[in-house]
Amino acid sequence: MRAVSLQRRSALSRRAVPAALGTLSVLSLVAALPAAAQPAPPDHRPAAPPPRQATAAEARTDALLRSLRDRPAALRAFFRELPKGGDLHNHLSGAVSTEYLIELAAEDGLCVDTATLTALAPPCGAGTRPAADARTDRAFHDALVRAWSMQDLPPGENGHDHFFDTFGKFGEVTWRHRGKLLAEVADTAVRENQLYLETMVSPASEGAKNLAAEVGWDDDLAALHRRLVADGKLDRLVAEARREADEGDAEFRAAEHCGTPRSRPGCGLTVRWISQASRSSAPERVFTQLALGMRLAEADPRFVAVNLVQPEDWDSSLRNYGLQMRMVGYLRTQYPEAHVSLHAGELWPGLVKREDLKSHIRQAVDVARAERVGHGVDLVHEDGWQRTARTMATRQVAVEVPFSSNAQILGVKGTDHPFGTYRRYGVPVVLATDDPGVSRTDISHEYQYAAAAYGLRYPELKDLARASLEYAFLPGESLWQDHPTTTGYRPVEACRSEHPGLPVRGAACRHLLARSARARLEWRQESAFAAFERTHAG
Repeated sequence: MRAVSLQRRSALSRRAVPAALGTLSVLSLVAALPAAAQPAPPDHRPAAPPPRQATAAEARTDALLRSLRDRPAALRAFFRELPKGGDLHNHLSGAVSTEYLIELAAEDGLCVDTATLTALAPPCGAGTRPAADARTDRAFHDALVRAWSMQDLPPGENGHDHFFDTFGKFGEVTWRHRGKLLAEVADTAVRENQLYLETMVSPASEGAKNLAAEVGWDDDLAALHRRLVADGKLDRLVAEARREADEGDAEFRAAEHCGTPRSRPGCGLTVRWISQASRSSAPERVFTQLALGMRLAEADPRFVAVNLVQPEDWDSSLRNYGLQMRMVGYLRTQYPEAHVSLHAGELWPGLVKREDLKSHIRQAVDVARAERVGHGVDLVHEDGWQRTARTMATRQVAVEVPFSSNAQILGVKGTDHPFGTYRRYGVPVVLATDDPGVSRTDISHEYQYAAAAYGLRYPELKDLARASLEYAFLPGESLWQDHPTTTGYRPVEACRSEHPGLPVRGAACRHLLARSARARLEWRQESAFAAFERTHAG
């Protein structure tokens, strides 16, 4: 979850934030727009990779896509049916539909503060009312939807503040039911034609808080880590997190009826967890959460990576940013098998001072050695950003792009967004949802927006979907050779003569798919594309 405190932040009250959008209108952005607000200087601009040759089926599918531009319902159906790989930037608590959160609050007998519309534990005292009242009181229900999401955000209201405040309002609901939350999100992902999900949670949150308080802080990160692991303290916390995950898995399977004749779609989705650390917390707690997440990723295959959450522009986040990058960099030396994806560059002029825009993405890449960067919106405002972009391209550090979130929180969209700049530099780009429940959107919308705002054709959308599995934290070899972002998605030799959608004939390709979870999902997606193109290519 976004883990936002209810306490008012001084950073938010004194910074001017661009007015944010509510639900985005895709069809108003159909014109092909320039790809970046601030192109690279000519002496630094890389040569754009030549467009790849489309197959006949891809060309026919693209022609159909272009013919649907003035048919909104058919266009929406096209993007919903489009195979879209995986969602790699997703906060579980923010991904659940607001309506389902309200129903869970009612089921648990929670209360709602009538002044702030914040969910509270029972009993319901003065100034509160039962959340269950929303089942019969439509006005109360709709007020909760608006308070707990970006629905009907009034023009001129601060989108940044409203977005992050929602997590404090419904937080009492979400911590109780990880499995049920996942069930709803998983079913949605499958309906949106996705095969894979990486979603963020805070494992053993209370235990991590207590352990951090016990060990305290030490500027010597190695000494601090030794204190954490001494006498099995960190391993006991890992065991607690695994038990918590077991309970969530059991709740998920029960909610989805997995293994029964009533099995729901989400049972077939491959899900992995990313452990999040709350960047506004005291340094010892951030370090403990990061160490827990990385040790957990090496101990339990359900967990794959760590990330830092909460607004990057808060005073404490800005003050401790460099220290936190050093924490991640150090812990990578201790847990080399754990992956790292970091929110970095979720900033914009006017939200922070100029000096705070200089280096967040660069530090995430160079100091913390992140394998993926979330948002990366302020790229061209950083010092030496061209070098950072080239480094990301060389190391294949992907950027996770949730367009709706960037527009709602930062007011950044269209020509201002660095989406096109990343692509020109050969940086892998994956589309993501971030918090689709709060944003009132879905992954199909993100693809539709990309096509409309940047004039993308079907083959480019297909490659964006491929990237969402290629740069996932999945084990095993890839179906694709070399660096597909810059060289194109060409199958490895073992599977080059195979035809997606048909039985695999060669022993070498069968062996690759059997031993590699990554290649297996990528092959499933290629088969889904083959079926999609047969249906839509005419």
